[in-house]
Amino acid sequence: MPIKIPDNLPAVKTLEGENIFVMTERRAMTQDIRPLKILILNLMPKKIETETQFARLLGNTPLQVEMELIHTSTHRSKNVAEEHLLAFYKTFDDVKERNFDGMVITGAPVEHMAFEEVEYWQELCEIMEWSKTHVHSVLHVCWGAQAGLYYHYGIKKYGVPEKLFGVFPHQVEYKQSMLFRGFDDTFMVPQSRHTTILRQDVEECPALKILASSERTGVYAIMTKNGRQIFITGHSEYDADTLKNEYLRDLSQGKPIRVPENYFPNDDATKAPLVSWRGHAHLLFSNWLNYFVYQSTPYDIKNVQKGE
Repeated sequence: MPIKIPDNLPAVKTLEGENIFVMTERRAMTQDIRPLKILILNLMPKKIETETQFARLLGNTPLQVEMELIHTSTHRSKNVAEEHLLAFYKTFDDVKERNFDGMVITGAPVEHMAFEEVEYWQELCEIMEWSKTHVHSVLHVCWGAQAGLYYHYGIKKYGVPEKLFGVFPHQVEYKQSMLFRGFDDTFMVPQSRHTTILRQDVEECPALKILASSERTGVYAIMTKNGRQIFITGHSEYDADTLKNEYLRDLSQGKPIRVPENYFPNDDATKAPLVSWRGHAHLLFSNWLNYFVYQSTPYDIKNVQKGE
């Protein structure tokens, strides 16, 4: 089944070029079916790139998905035209009276700041609190995962000596987890972050369970007992050249940066990156949509109740 996104969203052309079945709003109106309503809070500066990445993964399942986009009203992105935000994005005030089957809270380039120093922190807290009663399952990604763990459970983030940058092997720890059904014992995930969380802090919280981790980059996937809150510390959604562009950007700005690990063949940045995470990225999102959204969300979306 297709993903339903706004008719003129730039992602439409990209996804159709990849043979991903995209259904525009006009065509969806002719089908008698209730799609899964997925809300994406896009905190990334390159919003068009990010919305396309998540649309690609959400659209590669047998389920019909209706994706909606929101941005923070307390912070305006400098990297996307105001016209794009006005055409395709809503604010929290526009959607807070509604319910959603699922929600994605993306990463954000604010790692070096304390959570409370982030311009939109109070707004994000309001959204995360609202999600407990209006969203069936919330998927937090990278900084979004750190923010969610801090807000919901008081788990702090810590700086690392050197940026975790590259594509790293991860291991499934809880092999009965439906989120990792079909995964190999070891799978690759892109990471790009300056901060981390401590395993001990997560293990001391009885509401949380660690599902997967990496010896090199630490805890990767955490969830609450019934999957209403899921936290993913990496960037499975990244395109083939996302790490390359980050690397070249940091080099051009004179920042200390190493070649991303396990990414370029023989660490040669003149060669095309080797994509080793795409299959597991699609499986991760497919499993989330299937087991934690579709199979357990109420048919009447207004019946979403508070859960942990």
